[in-house]
Amino acid sequence: MDTRESRQPAQVVFAIAALLIIAAILTLPAVAHPVVLQPSSANPTPLGYTWSLLLFTIPIAALAWWFTCRPDLKFPRAAFWRTIAMLAPLGFVLDVLFGNAFFVFPNKPATLGIDIPARGGSIPIEEFVFYLTGFMLVLLSYIWCDEYWMAAYNVPDYEAATKGMPRMVHFHFASVILGLVLIAGAVVYRKLFAGAPAGFPWYFIYLTCVSLIPSAGFFKTARGLINWRAFSFTFFLLLLISLLWEVTLALPYGWWRYRDEAMIGLKIGAWSDLPIEAPCVWMAVSFTTVIVYEVIKIWKALGTRALSAFFGNADVRRGEPH
Repeated sequence: MDTRESRQPAQVVFAIAALLIIAAILTLPAVAHPVVLQPSSANPTPLGYTWSLLLFTIPIAALAWWFTCRPDLKFPRAAFWRTIAMLAPLGFVLDVLFGNAFFVFPNKPATLGIDIPARGGSIPIEEFVFYLTGFMLVLLSYIWCDEYWMAAYNVPDYEAATKGMPRMVHFHFASVILGLVLIAGAVVYRKLFAGAPAGFPWYFIYLTCVSLIPSAGFFKTARGLINWRAFSFTFFLLLLISLLWEVTLALPYGWWRYRDEAMIGLKIGAWSDLPIEAPCVWMAVSFTTVIVYEVIKIWKALGTRALSAFFGNADVRRGEPH
């Protein structure tokens, strides 16, 4: 499945994203003196963070209803739940371990006041709902596009598409090089150009590793099976919701903020000093979720044990060309 034809849709998606990034880089710095929001009340958004979760949960409810009305989608449904069962707990654990190292939550009245114990202090329960519903919305949106809205570009038979696949893990050198270049660039910018060399871009490094570790191992395998048109819809939908949510609500009203000492130090002043890491999150979540989902589908289509599916049998590997 790793052919020239399978690479082209992925290249188009990344090219579209690159054009938007270039346009934003040229446009947003034109705001030389950003306007600062001045709240007229000590509590301008009572339960604001809690209510804002509807931006995820309402679309999830609609897509879940569609999903349950499609009994023919047993294979995608099983892969959906396996993906959520893998990514959501991982997100929770990482939030408990590192959430307070990257974020602060200054506006307590914007939450229910139910906190989850975590390393470095408690974290609002809304943050965990945010992670769970975020993964669910990304995946349900992708499945809806893949199986309905953009089904013309769907791979209908995974067993046929993966027949004869010796193993799923294939080292993708470009992903590793890209990750190293991005991390090196982030460190150099923080130390030389951010004006605060004492910090370190841990959050960006974390995001890069979370995105590129799956890519380094599985991108070659999954690239030809990902519905890239469905992925592009999913990514741009998440981008739209995140702009509405984070840029216009969360940051101006202090529902959460980023710890400067853990960031690159590159901020978007026109968007309430939004760190450049935030748009990276939107891309990373979409990319990682879809790759994990497709990898699980490939594994189930192969019908073998995980170790054999991922790394192949020794006899098969000996017969592979070098």
